[in-house]
Amino acid sequence: MAFDADDEILQDFLVEAGEILEKLSEQLVDLEQHPDDSDLLNAIFRGFHTVKGGAGFLQLEALVNCCHSAENVFDILRNHKRKVDSELMDVVLEALDNVNAMFEQVRNHEELTPAPDELIARLDALAQPEGERAPAAAAQPEHKESEPAEDGGDITDDEFEQLLDALQDEKSEETPSAPGDGSAAGDQESSGDDEITDDEFEALLDQLHGKGQFAGAPEGEEEIVSKEEKPAARSEGGSDDLITDDEFEKLLDDLHGKGGSPTAGGEPSASKEPSASKEPSASKEPSASKEPSASGQPSAPKEPAKPKAEAPKPEKSKPADKPETKGAAAPAMPAREHAPAAETTVRVDTKRLDDIMNMVGELVLVRNRLQRLGNESEDEHMHKAVSNLDVVTTDLQSAVMQTRMQPIKKVFGRFPRVVRDLARNLKKEVNLVMHGEDTDLDKNLVEALSDPLVHLVRNSVDHGIEAPEVREKAGKSRQGTVTLSAEQEGDHILLFIEDDGAGMDPEVLRRKAVEKGIYDQDAADRLTNSECFNLIFAAGFSTKDQISDVSGRGVGMDVVKTKIGQLNGQLSIESELGKGSRIVIKVPLTLAIMPTLMIMLGDQSFALPLVNVVEIFHLDLTKTNIVDGRECIVVREKVFPLFHIKRWLVRGGASQEVPENAHVVIVAMGTKQVGFVVDQLVGQEEVVIKPLGRALQGTPGMAGATITGDGRIALIIDVPSLLQHYG
Repeated sequence: MAFDADDEILQDFLVEAGEILEKLSEQLVDLEQHPDDSDLLNAIFRGFHTVKGGAGFLQLEALVNCCHSAENVFDILRNHKRKVDSELMDVVLEALDNVNAMFEQVRNHEELTPAPDELIARLDALAQPEGERAPAAAAQPEHKESEPAEDGGDITDDEFEQLLDALQDEKSEETPSAPGDGSAAGDQESSGDDEITDDEFEALLDQLHGKGQFAGAPEGEEEIVSKEEKPAARSEGGSDDLITDDEFEKLLDDLHGKGGSPTAGGEPSASKEPSASKEPSASKEPSASKEPSASGQPSAPKEPAKPKAEAPKPEKSKPADKPETKGAAAPAMPAREHAPAAETTVRVDTKRLDDIMNMVGELVLVRNRLQRLGNESEDEHMHKAVSNLDVVTTDLQSAVMQTRMQPIKKVFGRFPRVVRDLARNLKKEVNLVMHGEDTDLDKNLVEALSDPLVHLVRNSVDHGIEAPEVREKAGKSRQGTVTLSAEQEGDHILLFIEDDGAGMDPEVLRRKAVEKGIYDQDAADRLTNSECFNLIFAAGFSTKDQISDVSGRGVGMDVVKTKIGQLNGQLSIESELGKGSRIVIKVPLTLAIMPTLMIMLGDQSFALPLVNVVEIFHLDLTKTNIVDGRECIVVREKVFPLFHIKRWLVRGGASQEVPENAHVVIVAMGTKQVGFVVDQLVGQEEVVIKPLGRALQGTPGMAGATITGDGRIALIIDVPSLLQHYG
């Protein structure tokens, strides 16, 4: 394993191959749905081929072998010699898992674990045409012939030396047929190449052997004579050991790729011009007219030979035109060659981006402080300066946030494979539909959302989608649909996980809640349908009677709720029995800077995340009610539990008398809403979350701290944690 290679090359491989492998997982599942899609087959073939090429450059033999075997399978598939089926896809996906495992080992600089021999053998068996066992020998040469154009030269030095010997033999065969005149013989020797010039052939040799090993003859009028005479010599003395036109064309195709010359690409004038200009000059040359009389032979045999030479001219000029075109365009080439050198992307360490984001956060705090001071000042210039600073800071904050943004496709890309494998395991037919993969959100959020979304998608396939026979009896199609979508709403991202399955029965959920002791019967009966649906997020709660390797232990959904809460997000569920379910996740675009509602409890400042705030009003606290031993308020015929959080968060707050009038902030966690009594409302403010010090880490109900516009330190309230601990 060549980890001693240039680290920059290794990083380039990790970036490129990582993106390709992410796409391959999605493309392979898509191929199973559309087995006849030739573009998809070619894309997968190229994906494995590119990863193989990069791995070969780094001498990662185990990775090369696995990719090569998978590549052979898709070479057979794209040539329509075998059809895609589920068994074949199982083997290919297993190969992709091994490639991904080895890729991670490369990333971690570990020794590679080769793919099992049994897997390679199964891939090799699938790389044979369907219904045949022994055409491996025929299939491999065909593959090798198609590879040189991409790999850049499977021809060995020995084979090319044989080609050179054949060309030399051809020259020597032609020499006797030329006139006995010494200069004519010299002319013949200096031009043994029919349509390819010496400089062009020299360039070809330079590509294979390096410069300076073979010298070309100088250009002159001898070349023109030989171009007329050589076709006649070839037609007269074509022995078996000479290389034929077809063989030479095939060699050039191997080296340059078919149709790779400028003549095939749409520059016919470049190939026609030399032949048109050289023929008249040949007739005017003195050496060409004197030669027949000097040798005493008639020139008649040469005339019929001309059409033979001209017939293959357009094809023969393919390799010849390539160097000529380069030479002709030499002055303009430097500009075209250096154009791609101006790279438009730069690889930056994420830690550096985090540091920049932290500095922008500090700038936001300074901006807030200056705004507060500016409001107290009557200086007009001060107001203008603060306003300009506000605009620049906001733009800078937005620009830096954009550098940290990634499309949620990074998370969505893994779900086609998850759904496909789980559906086969459960013997269900499930189609995954995805929308809004290009929606951007903070890199940290992309990583943090990965596991919760996997749990929710698996839950939809396992609990939501019914078996095909059950769906048919219910009048549905055999194939269920899971829809995963994302969209931006203001400074938040909305994620939807929907299925058209059986939906949830509130009565079953109530019964399970009573059985598990979460609620007594009276409390369970008073639960709304929405509150019943949220019971699935309770720890240890499951509606499955049988435990399987997929679900049944009640672990997973509670983890999802906790994780989304840590991201300052919200979860809500909608479901209809027999129609399906829908889970909605709402998370902020970024975790670095948070809009909050600043409140006062006594003389202490606190920040409530604005995502949790529903409404604010002034309330007469003498008109509260007691329900189940808890103080509640009724607003627009809705009942909200009321909490005096000052008693929890401020020293001595529990002993203070309750005022008759106070501000109440209604906050939401998913579908649950409660009221917080606060002393004073300061207003909305963007804050930068700072972690709590060691002495305060783990304090219940606290998400972090920040510095307010008036220079105070304010604690940021974690609403779910606060209620879970105190309420």
